[in-house]
This record gives sequence, structure tokens and C-alpha cells, in this order.
Amino acid sequence: MISAGHRADAQVLWDFQRMGHTPRRCSVAVGLGSHDLGVAEVAAGLYLRGLVPLVVFTGANSPTTRERMPRGEAAHYRERALEMGVPPGAVLVETEARNTGENIRFSRELLAARGVPVASVLLVSKPYEERRAYATARKLWPEVEVVCASAGMSLDAYVAGIGDPRLVLDMLVGAVQRLMVYPARGFMIEQDVPAPVVAACTRLRDAGFTGRLLVGEHS
Repeated sequence: MISAGHRADAQVLWDFQRMGHTPRRCSVAVGLGSHDLGVAEVAAGLYLRGLVPLVVFTGANSPTTRERMPRGEAAHYRERALEMGVPPGAVLVETEARNTGENIRFSRELLAARGVPVASVLLVSKPYEERRAYATARKLWPEVEVVCASAGMSLDAYVAGIGDPRLVLDMLVGAVQRLMVYPARGFMIEQDVPAPVVAACTRLRDAGFTGRLLVGEHS
């Protein structure tokens, strides 16, 4: 069970991560691999609404997806999109990426190799990683316009759907930590992280929600 205090701090991080973009027509949608098949469903929905002519799913496996998605994140995403009615010819799959930076870089390289011109990207992620995905894409793919998209649901609804509150809170803490640490490493653009967000993240970290923290980092 998650205490009321931890739930309140998680809401602060959840709200901060949402970019508030309105999906619109873009050159391509890129669905970032994760444990959450909802990413594939959002990307498929964007295609079916006519907002993109092509979808790229990117992702190998991680410790949180190895058992859930044994064929790889991108492969499972593609299967779900096809179940929803996206034609096979409208889906490209990138199966090697193991982090957000590689998701962006390898997707960019795949599209260039296929000769697909890209001026704008609908970047589809888990709801609580929109800001991290945006900051990474702006650093590694600066010439394109980035529009973030994710499942439009509340924190409580998301946790209920995943079925693992600790995993979600671990992920929230890890995502904010990366926003503070990664710009200095050249992995993403710098973004202001307000003091209330830092405080909420610190309280959750100190309470033991550390499963996705970078080893040796204390920000």
C-alpha cells in the first residue's frame, strides 16, 4: 500500500512530467519501448486518427520487461498496433535500443536509412516520462519539432492499470533524477526542475522508492 503522503508526492512528480502538448499532424510517431503496452495503443490511435502516416516502435528489453515482453518491447508494441488495425506497412520496428537516448538515436537512424523525411515527431511515452523523452529528443534530434503524447489518464488510474504501485513510484523518482543529472552528461537539454518537485522526489527517494535510481547519484 502507498501512504497518502507518498501518493501526494507522486502526484507532484506525475503532474510535472506531463508536457501538456496537443497531438497534431506530424511526420512520424515514435513509440518508446517500456513495460507499458499503453504506449503502443496511444501510438496506434494517433495513426488511426490520421495524425501520422508512419509509426516507429523502438526498444529491446530491460529488467522490467524481460518477462512481460519476451520477444522485445518493440515487437510486442507492433503486435498490439496491428491488433488495433494499423497496417503492417505503416509500422517500422527498431529492436536494439535499451534506453531513451538509444530510442531516439536509433529511430532517427532507421528513418534516415529508409529515406523518410522527418520535420516533426509525435513522441509517445509513458505519461510520467513525457518530459524526460522531450528533453532527450531535443538534445539528440534538435532539427525536428517534438510533440509529446501519452495516455490521458490520472495517476490513480495508471497505477491501477499497471498493478504495481511501487514500480510506478520508482519510475517517477528515477525519471526526475535523470532530468537533474543527464544534462551535464550531454544526454538531454537542461530544464528547470522546481523546488517542490525536487522536494517531493527527495522524500520518495528517502522513503525507499529507489528501484530506478542511477547508482552513485544522489540528486
